[in-house]
Amino acid sequence: MPLMPDTWIRTMALEHGMIEPFVEKQTRDGVISYGLSSYGYDARVGHAFKIFTNVDAAVVDPKAFNPASFVDRTTDVCIIPPNSFALAHTVEYFRIPREVLVICLGKSTYARCGIIVNVTPLEPEWEGQVTIEISNTTPLPARIYAGEGICQFLFLKGESLCETSYADRAGKYMRQRGVALPRL
Repeated sequence: MPLMPDTWIRTMALEHGMIEPFVEKQTRDGVISYGLSSYGYDARVGHAFKIFTNVDAAVVDPKAFNPASFVDRTTDVCIIPPNSFALAHTVEYFRIPREVLVICLGKSTYARCGIIVNVTPLEPEWEGQVTIEISNTTPLPARIYAGEGICQFLFLKGESLCETSYADRAGKYMRQRGVALPRL
């Protein structure tokens, strides 16, 4: 399963709409970098955040999720409380080819500050804006900068086409825009 290079990512983005909007080179002057890298794509975080709160003493239950567990903010700088997390989404919209699986890693700038990014794999033929979980593992408030890099996506091409894709299964998070909360 080869890791796909910048030339392949660029072609797939520009000619097949795999990433929109697409930034053809690393942008880094005064910002946390984003755009095309050697073997990946550094995505930006949007301006909409759902910040975890326990004001109503809700229980987190993936089978019966209570949206009251979050406070919504639209902002250029999101403050995540100590030992808490926020949900956000990528600026970019992704369309994953059938022979590709995409994995995500956090940016080192944030990781060095105790901020962890979690994204599940983007499966073959999934499309949408990616919902991102951003965890602040520190005992201090943490800043997240909207419109700047938050994570890097790596594109792995399978040796052959999968038998059943995410689209074939009519996956519940298909074509999501904005932050998608847990669904059963």
